[in-house]
Amino acid sequence: MTVPLLMAMPGNEKAASKLAARLGWDLGHLEIRQFPDGETYLRLVTTPAGRVVALVCTLDRPNDKLLSLLFAAATARELEASKVGLVSPYLAYMRQDRRFKPGEAVSSRQVAHLLSSSFDWLVTVDPHLHRYGSLSEIYSIPTRVVHVAPLISQWIRMNVQNPLIIGPDSESEQWVAAVAQEADAPHAVLEKIRHGDRDVEIKLGDLDRWKGRTPVLVDDIISSGRTMLESLRLLTAQGWAAPVCLAVHGLFADRADVLLAQAGARVVTSNSVPHATNDIDLTPLLAEAVSQIASL
Repeated sequence: MTVPLLMAMPGNEKAASKLAARLGWDLGHLEIRQFPDGETYLRLVTTPAGRVVALVCTLDRPNDKLLSLLFAAATARELEASKVGLVSPYLAYMRQDRRFKPGEAVSSRQVAHLLSSSFDWLVTVDPHLHRYGSLSEIYSIPTRVVHVAPLISQWIRMNVQNPLIIGPDSESEQWVAAVAQEADAPHAVLEKIRHGDRDVEIKLGDLDRWKGRTPVLVDDIISSGRTMLESLRLLTAQGWAAPVCLAVHGLFADRADVLLAQAGARVVTSNSVPHATNDIDLTPLLAEAVSQIASL
């Protein structure tokens, strides 16, 4: 049987190398560069003919990545790959899941259509499913979702003494409660009112019964960081210990990582998006999901 092939899109080389070693797959190579006019040159150095191919591409800053990714998938098909899959630990364009104002693009459905048309399967990590029950509502290809909550709980148990797990809003309570239960810790959720992309109002509520514990702010994504920054400000004002800010996906727009560190927080993320704060390794879970879906 021909050994499947993993190929890393730019910036995903470390993740692909670890994943290939875990799976026992071959690690292929591609060449990407920009012509002087900004157009993309792409070449698959390793031939994909007759092989299952998986492209590894986490989709933070997606506008810089999507076109090259689609070129790579199309080229693998043209060169007779038997199947072409996508391993995208962070899946972008899940925020806009309905038309809030007349004329708005429902970009989550549009990107799902693009990727479903280009790939045979998709593996991702804790996508931001807000109004969708599952990815199958918008993706027409088989998908596997890796859930990081158990690894977050394990990290908290091993690294934080006497924690209090705090979620960003009421919608996160079920997930936060599961993390807290596995970490053997109490939990609370904040009241969040979002006035805009960078304008968030936070209310802590009554946390006095847990005073003396270390607050651990958990969320699926740190983007602008405004929710955590405001939470930090309020906790500090009430005399709480320096908190831990923990997220599955660290996007860190607007220098959010720097601002959180300056505010006194320890920031920890999974390696779904490469960053200095990565301390939770998803490779074993990703490998299991890829192995399952690639065998279908």
